[in-house]
Amino acid sequence: MRSFLTTVSVLWLATLLVACQPADDGDTAVETEKNADEFVGDLNEQLETLNEEIAAALWVRSTYITPDTGVLASKALERGLEFQSEAVEESKAYEGTPMSEDSTRAIHLLKLGTPMPAPNDPAKRAELAEIATDLEGMYGAGKYCPDGEESCKTLPELEQVLANSRDYDEQLDTWIGWRTVAPPMRDKYTRFAELANEGASELGFENLGAMWKSGYDMPADAFEAETERLWGQVKPLYNELHCYVRDRLVDHYGEDKVSPTGPIPAHLLGNMWSQTWSEILDLTLPYPDATELDVDSALKSKHEALIGKYVSEGRDDARQVADHEMAVEMVEMAEDFYTSLGFPELPESFWERAMLTKPRDREVVCHASAWPMGGDDVRIKQCIEPTRAQLWTIFHELGHIYYFLLYTDQPPLFQIGAHDGFHEAIGDTVNLSMTPVYMQQVGLVDNVEQSQEALINEQMQLALHKIAFLPFGKLIDLWRWDVFAGKITPDNYNEAWWALRTKYQGIEPPVERTEADFDPGAKYHIPGNTPYTRYFLSAILQFQFQRALCEAAGFEGPLHECSVYGSKDAGDRFGAMLVMGGSRPWPDALEELTGTREMDASAIIEYFDPLMSWLKEQNEGKACGWEETAVAEIE
Repeated sequence: MRSFLTTVSVLWLATLLVACQPADDGDTAVETEKNADEFVGDLNEQLETLNEEIAAALWVRSTYITPDTGVLASKALERGLEFQSEAVEESKAYEGTPMSEDSTRAIHLLKLGTPMPAPNDPAKRAELAEIATDLEGMYGAGKYCPDGEESCKTLPELEQVLANSRDYDEQLDTWIGWRTVAPPMRDKYTRFAELANEGASELGFENLGAMWKSGYDMPADAFEAETERLWGQVKPLYNELHCYVRDRLVDHYGEDKVSPTGPIPAHLLGNMWSQTWSEILDLTLPYPDATELDVDSALKSKHEALIGKYVSEGRDDARQVADHEMAVEMVEMAEDFYTSLGFPELPESFWERAMLTKPRDREVVCHASAWPMGGDDVRIKQCIEPTRAQLWTIFHELGHIYYFLLYTDQPPLFQIGAHDGFHEAIGDTVNLSMTPVYMQQVGLVDNVEQSQEALINEQMQLALHKIAFLPFGKLIDLWRWDVFAGKITPDNYNEAWWALRTKYQGIEPPVERTEADFDPGAKYHIPGNTPYTRYFLSAILQFQFQRALCEAAGFEGPLHECSVYGSKDAGDRFGAMLVMGGSRPWPDALEELTGTREMDASAIIEYFDPLMSWLKEQNEGKACGWEETAVAEIE
């Protein structure tokens, strides 16, 4: 979980593109004589013709980071924001007039279409577009140079240190080092929030956070309560996982480094933001002697074989060619899964235009993302490496791609997910079908060990990714909602950030942090202004989706053993939801697949039942939990 056009800022892009053609002042009288259905029809027509220009400008900015592409992207955003303001203003003329149900929903989505509403003032609109572009560029070009330019490390390189090092001080230096990129963003972000709030206010919302929350087909306070309800369903499992992981970290680093009863130092969890903990599996694996499903080794062997092939042919670019060919093979593996459900093959333009490996001649935003460029021109942007984690990410991104392709016959304003959590959940649902049996079917592993020890290992590995992520996925927007509402001010940005992280995740900064820091800016989705609750909702929905797909496939057995690979019945059920796009409220789409209209986290508990029982045994008699008192001051 992306470029300034995020993996699934699809609704934003759709509305942005609709809003790229200012109304002709000479046609004002004609425009006001239209009815609402005609108005919406015109917007959809403009979207069809204007998609290419805006999408191309944003794509180029993310794949060629230069001052020139920054100007192009900024100007494209400025034009889009200008018409966004004008189109929404024009739509007000139709309030209270007769219109179809589709037009009512389309105008509602038009108003909510951008996470970055601009003030209806040309100078402020230009300023907002420039700041947004600057923030994205600052993050994308960020480096840590401890000893001058010769020592610079990019984010992927720094992430590898945290993933692989078990030296407390080296991890600490890396963690602090990446966060040096964020303080210069602080003033820009403060101004960004002011301008975006002003834009949201002009649309009739109290602030930008209130606008974001109104996009879930329920009142804002009801939506907040819904996310808390879902968190309450999964919190017991997270607490057990936290307790176990902390105990293992105490064993490795000692009580002088990790408190056996307090929050976990944030730099020890193998990830730059402590959002997933998969990289510390070596410290937390329950049964090290159980047979391992070593997908990484299989991918590495394939890659090395390709390098050897091209070296033997005398090619100077052997590694580059091998890198690309390996990336293509990994994407084809993901494509095979989706086509096994009855979905179409990827269009030829995908293979011609996607960015699958990191270019060696320029700066790019490597954060993986999926892009709807218009029609069947769909692309992913990812710096693919031959690892299991990267393979899982490819499957995730193709989930977005197939959502784009399946709802492409919807009117452009409905070419979005039922809500943004749906879009994130599609690929992750497919990830759940990448079971040991599936991996054996496609040749990634030779044997599948079915012992109880192997099962607990497998579930631990997945929980370190999926369950560890849940509170992080929730708290990012809790912080921003309060920033936009003025409850958190620039005077306590960092204090509030860490209070929420301690409350929900049970982690703490490893060194003192002050308001001279801006640690939220070290996470892409803050400077990129990507709403984040979608990822939390996705983490809930994917298990609910998977349970429904397994039922459609006729699978009988524990949920964690189910793979729907090759099931056309599951694909038909899945596709019936995906083709709806955003044309109906999300409960309608959810019901199409699951038969229920309510999001439900019980499938997560069902899926991880073996691990939950094991964790409770391991944690028996231990002082689980952590102090949360620091949060009280900001609530």
